[in-house]
This record gives sequence, C-alpha cells and structure tokens, in this order.
Amino acid sequence: MELRSVQQQVLIYIFTVRKGAIPFAFMQMAIGRRLARKIPGVSFAKLMGTGTGKTFTPSDADLHQWAILFVTEDLKRVENSKFLSHWRKRSTAVETLILNTVSSHGKWSKREPFEISTAPRLGGPVVAITRARLKWSQAIRFWRSIPPVVLDLHQSPGLKFSIGIGEAPIGLQGTLSIWESESALRDFAYKNAPHRAAIADTKKFNWYSEELFARFDLVNTADFPHVH
Repeated sequence: MELRSVQQQVLIYIFTVRKGAIPFAFMQMAIGRRLARKIPGVSFAKLMGTGTGKTFTPSDADLHQWAILFVTEDLKRVENSKFLSHWRKRSTAVETLILNTVSSHGKWSKREPFEISTAPRLGGPVVAITRARLKWSQAIRFWRSIPPVVLDLHQSPGLKFSIGIGEAPIGLQGTLSIWESESALRDFAYKNAPHRAAIADTKKFNWYSEELFARFDLVNTADFPHVH
C-alpha cells in the first residue's frame, strides 16, 4: 500500500490488539488523542473503541478491536509516526482505510472536520460514518429504537462491513459502514422502513445534542479485504 499526500484525506486504522495490550488501549483512549493531534499535518484525530453497534451500550464492545481516525494533509507522516508504531507492535492485525470525503453534514466535537475532496469520484465502494452525542434525557427512548434499525442494516443488500464506533462506553456513539455502491447506501438510508422511522424519531424527539453524517470514497479498495 502506497500512501500519498494529496490535499486533505481521511485515514482510519482498525487495530486488533493482543489480550495483554487491552490496558494499553484503554490508557490511549484517555491520553492518546493529544499525541495523535500532535502529528504534523493532522488537523483532527479521534481514538475510538469498536463493537457490534447492536445496542450502543458497553455490551457491544470488542475489547480487542480499536479504531483511530485522522484527518491529514500528510498521510506518510501519520503512517510513519511513533504514535502508530506503539499500536502496531501491540497488534495482531491492522486494517487501513484511505478516504476521500464526498459529503459531510453536522459537527463532531463542535467542529466540521471533513473537507470535501476535489478528487474525481471513484465509482466504487462507499464508506459512511455516523456519529452522535446522545442526550441523556432521550437515552431510553433511543436504545429502544435501535434493534430494528441494526437488524435492517445487517440484512441490507450491498453492505460489505459494519462496526460500531465510540469515544466513550455510553453516549458518544456511531457506526462505520462500507457499501458496495452509493446507490446501496442510499437505498438503506431512504427506502428501508426502520431507518426512515429512526430519522423521523430523531427529528421528533431531538435525541442528539450533536450529530454528523459523512460519506467517503474508499481509495485503497484493493487493500481492504471486506469489500471483495
């Protein structure tokens, strides 16, 4: 895999860590984000736990799998950083997604982190990231609404990969999903009844104090096994 520097791009690393490295991963969730943002060229970075995304509670968590997102103008500096080398040496597997931003609506930690790419559309797999800060007053209503949406997601034609992502065990949650095409993602978002109902309830009950939805072209399709 060759990393290039072409305007702003998004990098996502998914690390599968050894059992003995789980305490390291938890510690990094507390102190690692500051170190990640110090890498030259990085304008935004998030460290996240992962899981099934079925309930968006701690019962979903996969303690062996962790995700790091970077927005950067220098992919090589991120790839060659000491920060990532500490994760690599504690991992049994590392998967990397290189993304061009197609659209982004909303905010993440009071910022609009993703700059729309001017690169030509690739016409291949599409990555979607949803992220929200849940209002505690709406938590029970939200958790009750999730199961049919998740079931519908995993049965959707064109879905290649999906995990839950979160900056905290409860309340700061999202999903990372990969679709075979933009039309497959659009069909899930706007044609499937459970998801349409969830969108309507979001507006009706005002579940979130902050939310973001972004779409990306997957640049390194050949390197990511889940899309083949």
